[in-house]
Amino acid sequence: MIYLALSILSSTLIFVVFKLFDVYKIQTLYAIITNYVVACSVGLLLYDGPVGVSDLTGKSWFIGPVLLGVLFIVIFNLMAKTAQVSGVSVASVATKMSLAIPVVMGVLLYDEHLSLLQIIGIVLALVAVYLASIKEKNIVISKKALILPLLVFLGSGVIDTSIQYFEEMHLTNQEIPVFSSMIFGFAALTGFIFIGIRAVKTPLRVNIKNILGGIALGVPNYFSIFFLIQALRSDILGSAAIFTLNNVAIVMFSTILGILLFKEKLSSKNWSGVALAVLSIILVALF
Repeated sequence: MIYLALSILSSTLIFVVFKLFDVYKIQTLYAIITNYVVACSVGLLLYDGPVGVSDLTGKSWFIGPVLLGVLFIVIFNLMAKTAQVSGVSVASVATKMSLAIPVVMGVLLYDEHLSLLQIIGIVLALVAVYLASIKEKNIVISKKALILPLLVFLGSGVIDTSIQYFEEMHLTNQEIPVFSSMIFGFAALTGFIFIGIRAVKTPLRVNIKNILGGIALGVPNYFSIFFLIQALRSDILGSAAIFTLNNVAIVMFSTILGILLFKEKLSSKNWSGVALAVLSIILVALF
């Protein structure tokens, strides 16, 4: 369970750093690209095997980091925008409500079995993240207001499901650091291509704040994936239970930190969501 707890802590820190980007006027795209370079470097330092091009391209899982890297940078930018526009709690809710996707896939593809109380806990988890995201001032919700969290929800679900697939079918324990590192490496490469295209019209300028912000984001970002894969391999719980515990706990802690650090206001419905999150964690973990 220590790996799961560390994944939750790392992921919660990501949302806090995103909010700090807005506070300190850090340019999100440049900081995110720096973050991926840092995360990639951390993974390579932790990997004790060969890292030559031929060694890596020959792996059965090589295509995974390529596709995930592109998806990561797109979803990370959407997550950052959501955190800055709607708050830390909404960003984390939009991301972590996607737990439904890998949970369903775990049952359908990997023949995982859930007890009745665990199923109830997962349903309560979805209700919890919905309640935690409701803003009293936005009673009438427009399509435009929903598009950011919807895209984050779908993208995050695809990412979690893909990580689950490669962990289940292709990875060994030794390969976890380099697999995680390559995801971030290809995300960085995608980012560099993007800003390279933009640089044709707007020359790049090195900004120390963007670099420091990227470093602050890169370390917890790497370990959020590394520890999640380790938790999935621990066999203490099935992947459905692990994704539920991981995502709902992140919602709960990021919401609390949003209140304590950034004075975000929560309604009675938001607090009901936090309470349901606690109950769902108990049901999924203990039964």
